[in-house]
Amino acid sequence: MFASDMNPARDAGRVTTAGAVLFPIQFTWPHGGRSVFLSGSFNRWTELVPMSQVEGCPNVFQAVYAVPLGCHEYKFFVDGEWRHDERQPHKTVEYGIVNTFDAMPIPAEVPLVHPRSEILNNMEVDNGLMHRVSAVTLNQAMPRISEEDVTASRHRIAVYLQAHTAYELLPESGKVVALDVALPVKQAFHILSEQGIPLAPLWDFRRGKFVGVITASDFILILRELVNNRSNLTEEELETHSIAAWKEGKAYLKGQVDGHGRPIPKELIYASPSENLKDVALKILQSGVAIVPIIHLEDGLFPQLLHLASLAGILKCICRYVKHCPSSLPILQLPIYAIPLGTWVPRIGESSSRPFAMLRLTASLSSALDMLVEAHVSSIPIVDDNDSLVDVYCRSDIMALAKGRAYTHNLNEMTVHQALQLGLDSNPPYGTRSQRCQMCLRTDTLLKVMEQLANPGVRRLVIVEAGSNRVEGITSLTDIFRFLLG
Repeated sequence: MFASDMNPARDAGRVTTAGAVLFPIQFTWPHGGRSVFLSGSFNRWTELVPMSQVEGCPNVFQAVYAVPLGCHEYKFFVDGEWRHDERQPHKTVEYGIVNTFDAMPIPAEVPLVHPRSEILNNMEVDNGLMHRVSAVTLNQAMPRISEEDVTASRHRIAVYLQAHTAYELLPESGKVVALDVALPVKQAFHILSEQGIPLAPLWDFRRGKFVGVITASDFILILRELVNNRSNLTEEELETHSIAAWKEGKAYLKGQVDGHGRPIPKELIYASPSENLKDVALKILQSGVAIVPIIHLEDGLFPQLLHLASLAGILKCICRYVKHCPSSLPILQLPIYAIPLGTWVPRIGESSSRPFAMLRLTASLSSALDMLVEAHVSSIPIVDDNDSLVDVYCRSDIMALAKGRAYTHNLNEMTVHQALQLGLDSNPPYGTRSQRCQMCLRTDTLLKVMEQLANPGVRRLVIVEAGSNRVEGITSLTDIFRFLLG
């Protein structure tokens, strides 16, 4: 199968074991051919990965492949002959010339929306060492839309949101679960799991007010701290520790203390029914929370918890509005790759504004929890051996560990597959399987993506390659609103 200048045995030791964190990389062969494949040290040179011809560019072939951390070598198998790309970094080794690249993690940052002129100026870069060809330029002609149209579209949406209030988010009927801060952590964990919800506002009876929110992230931090300290969680520990005690311990854990070593109290971020939707959306974005409680305050009375406002509910309102005037909002017809919207798989040698990593089903649950916390992401794509999407592990999936007290098990020994299976078995009302694994294509319009994200329980879409379902990126409700309100 392999040409004489390749020796797969030499690189067998360079590939990490199953379950390692993977970094998806986009490979491009821009030099034509009838059939093009990819192989490298990341798959021990034992697999030929087929590369797809880019529509409208017959000489360009692309493939996304997830690789472990480290330095890698690769080549292209073009029409039965091994070749390397002279415009990519390359070196001569014992068995010929190979292309090289490093897969390295990078700090998480909030993605910025760049002006279209800046996107166009950076689509092709030639620094003398390598030539990076953007998937955007190769796919099809970049849709043309002026900065004036973008500004006008954003203004119309902002005006609409300012003219409508949080009161309009309230459903005709429904319930809101709130927990007392004196409740033991164990009971809170099981209540949220039984109710099929990942979070709840916290009520302090002594102070007569809502004081915060307990979320799936709190339980992730609790379990992760116990794993890091090499201790197993016991029923007694969860039974005796109250939510209030955990919140105080969390402040110490994060160094949120004053000069006297006392935890700094955090004020609850909430909205009144009369606040406009733009202000509510900005509160969610700026505070980095998933929801904002809508609370009615009246002198002399206890505050009334009316609803939990989320970006999904606000986006649903926007979709109803734009349905009647799509022609006046030209940005809605832009494909998401042209914006660009979301976090994308980096090209070879390219740094990204945010880390992007995937996991296999065989990865340990503790590695998934570490990634959720350290990368500041809410979900991780789970892929098969062909890097095709099979599932998504989200922060809210931690609630499934309440089933059969699975949280008392060693999380280093539990796999992501086993953890996801717990969620399937418990069949929670929040987030069905079809909602969890929602996908879209890079060519889908902004409007289509918005309509998908406006559905209940859908917080993100995984961007996949048509046909193979190989992961190309991920976009979320937060990405949508940062663009619309940018």
